[in-house]
Amino acid sequence: QVQLVESGGGSVQAGGSLRLSCTYSGYIPSKDSMGWFRQAPGKEREGLAGIDGDGWTTYADSVKGRFTISRDYAKNILSLQMNSLKPEDTAIYYCVAGWRGAGLSTVATMGLGFWGQGTQVTVSS
Repeated sequence: QVQLVESGGGSVQAGGSLRLSCTYSGYIPSKDSMGWFRQAPGKEREGLAGIDGDGWTTYADSVKGRFTISRDYAKNILSLQMNSLKPEDTAIYYCVAGWRGAGLSTVATMGLGFWGQGTQVTVSS
């Protein structure tokens, strides 16, 4: 049973930074991808950043250059460093694991993989 627990959310002013962490347990094949997604009120789920089993990363245009995803295999932690936060970044952020060969948008739309419970990020102007 894969379990994902996000932490690090909170409230911050525009321009500030937050670091999200996802501690995971259970078997996740090393070649599987992991990533961060979010959902704002009234909006569809959005894929933000992914990292595959070889360490290759991909980012949504909306966060490219501001967010950085990383994975610590030894500690079973997936992280998302978020800088230059904007009010439009306000959402519930989810850690997702366990997919291969699908883009972030497909994972978001179809709900592929294992999902955590989410952590709230609120950015005020």
